Amino acid sequence: MSFIADRLNKISPSQTIAITAKASALKAAGRDIISLSAGEPDFDTPTNIKAAAIRAIETGQTKYTDVAGTPALRAAVAERFRLDSGLDYKPEEIIVSTGGKQVIYNAMVSTINKGDEAIIPAPCWVSYPDIVALADGVPVVVPCLAENSFKLTATELEAAITPQTKWFFLNSPCNPTGATYSAEDLRPLCDVLLRHPDVWIFTDDIYAKLVYDGFKPATIVEVEPKLRNRTVTMSGVSKAYAMTGWRIGFSGAPVELTRAMNKLQGQSTSNPCSIAQAAALEALTGPQDFIGTMCETYRGRRDLVVSMLNQASGLKCARPEGAFYVFPSMAECFGKKTTSGKVIDTDEAFVTALLDEEGVAAVHGSAFMFAGHFRVSYATDTESLKEACTRIQRFCASLR
Repeated sequence: MSFIADRLNKISPSQTIAITAKASALKAAGRDIISLSAGEPDFDTPTNIKAAAIRAIETGQTKYTDVAGTPALRAAVAERFRLDSGLDYKPEEIIVSTGGKQVIYNAMVSTINKGDEAIIPAPCWVSYPDIVALADGVPVVVPCLAENSFKLTATELEAAITPQTKWFFLNSPCNPTGATYSAEDLRPLCDVLLRHPDVWIFTDDIYAKLVYDGFKPATIVEVEPKLRNRTVTMSGVSKAYAMTGWRIGFSGAPVELTRAMNKLQGQSTSNPCSIAQAAALEALTGPQDFIGTMCETYRGRRDLVVSMLNQASGLKCARPEGAFYVFPSMAECFGKKTTSGKVIDTDEAFVTALLDEEGVAAVHGSAFMFAGHFRVSYATDTESLKEACTRIQRFCASLR
């Protein structure tokens, strides 16, 4: 009898974290490595937010808080949902967790029974299928064509729904593609969901503030308020406020589900860090101009990376409207060999050889349930991006 629980056999270690760790180890060993694998802003947390955390320490805000977060932070989250998307959540419908990932885990474990299905459009963030599986659910991965900008259509959603469907996931802007849904994109999906009253919606809006070219993002409840009573709207401070290490995510959801998530969180982690909550309160209520400055920098980096990758032999890279990733196709590289004789027969073989031969770390598309592509994060400085893209061009040109 194995000591380790069988449920862990349903999941895999995060491949994005694994690749980032490998790149860090090679760099520590003296290799010249440029990592484009991490989903983390390279900007520092704004000074006013750090100062709020220091004040919290100095004024003794170092005790337990309510499991769901401080009343002040929950009220601020509700107000931020209202200001950003016109959503009307009450503080008792808000829960603050240790990062957005815990919000997802809480929601799935609180609701899924064995055999319940969750529809997940792909390419998708690596953790969605594993969290569903860990909750004894069945992830139903629906491929979304590159020709449709990696966005799910109403026809594809309708076809995926079965009597066992309990959840539908939507991530916009999307990790790993940067694909972003407008209100016009969401309207047909909402119409399908209205016809299926037993399907709940989990909308991951963690990148919603990181959009470019005047694009206006939208979220499910904003487009169709009738879906409010079966939707979880999730966001957090990690991406837009450069606060990944502070570990604060949050959601708005019907009171019954929020209470269930609170019950689960109370027996797992309990409240998020009180100091991080004070910092998040300042992030949500303080000056927001930092975000626009950051987005303008990201936009320039995106344009640089897209241009340079499209000049690489065998690569095709679309220009996304959000997040800080691009997801180029490397399918034309299949069957070729590297200078050391390794065959590029999978996207994982491509990124492994790229790291070994050129010292550039990226993440293979299969990790995101979509083969034939790889993810590049442009959340790093411009000079490093130029050098990394030059190395990718050289690597692709060397394939025979």
